[in-house]
Amino acid sequence: MFLIDTSRDGKPVYDPIVNQSLDNYLINDLKLPGHGLIMYINEPSVIVGVNQNVFAEVNVPYLRENNIALVRRTSGGGAVYHDMGNLVFENIVVGDTNDDAEWGNYSVFAQPILDALHELGATDAVLRGNSDLVVNDHKFTGMTMVKSGDSYAAGGTLMYDMNLEAASQALHPVETRVNGKWVKSNRSNIENIKKHLSPEYQQLTSEQFKTQLLLKLFHVDHLEEIETYRLNDHDWQIIDERLAEQYRTNDWNFGSNPGFNRYRFKQFEAGSVAINLMVTGQQITKAAVYGDLLEEKLARKLEGQLENAALNRSEIQKRLNKRWLRKALNDAEIEALVNELLIEKQ
Repeated sequence: MFLIDTSRDGKPVYDPIVNQSLDNYLINDLKLPGHGLIMYINEPSVIVGVNQNVFAEVNVPYLRENNIALVRRTSGGGAVYHDMGNLVFENIVVGDTNDDAEWGNYSVFAQPILDALHELGATDAVLRGNSDLVVNDHKFTGMTMVKSGDSYAAGGTLMYDMNLEAASQALHPVETRVNGKWVKSNRSNIENIKKHLSPEYQQLTSEQFKTQLLLKLFHVDHLEEIETYRLNDHDWQIIDERLAEQYRTNDWNFGSNPGFNRYRFKQFEAGSVAINLMVTGQQITKAAVYGDLLEEKLARKLEGQLENAALNRSEIQKRLNKRWLRKALNDAEIEALVNELLIEKQ
């Protein structure tokens, strides 16, 4: 196994949108042969699975109020909260390896993490079921995998000193009018691993804990002893292109709920309107309205007005020129909503 250093210009990257896109680049573009490992820390964010409905899994208003990013990963699994008290580890496997790495076998990727944690004092950490690492019967890591050809990524989030209250708030959805089919998260009792470590490791920052974990995983005394590939300027150029094309867009992170491909949001003085759209060609074929501005009856009416509408200004203006909508929005606000809906990519 070798380490893939994902720092940029000698500094760690904490942007969750960047970090969550790395595995896709590593298994589809770079494809370093063998068994690599990346490990990073994210700023406060909620990461949802590729097949999840954001509004059914996440407290979107809480995220907006607290500047918490919403990021959709390319693999499955449930919604998880990240902050600077978390570590994320991902095994990047390309082709044949000289170890026991095996697609679909979570235990072979969990065991090295468990062995390292045992060395750091958390001797009661174990694998429960297929892909959860637990301590005191509380989950501190959940794992997921994503595959592309002969390459795959297998990893998870390790809760070291996460803000558990923020996690509870962020993962408590408030929308009641969510229809359709999607992958639902399995909520578990969670716990940080920090207090289960030996006393000398309980005062570490997350970066210091990350260093200690890497030293144990690679059985070395210094990071410099680890075989390492460092992402270079060419790598970052391609990653930046992918971010602009997809991963940094609202249409991907918020809009790609099952059955939809766009997301538009508008904050008004009296409240917010969030709209999921399925756009085929230049026609809206499906709409779902969320937010706290419109009562349920009006939200359902707005969905009906948008469905099967041609995506041009005159058509949308005509569809929204309704007396019942003016109970909530004035003419200027309706025009602002029209403008928002007509944005091609966001």
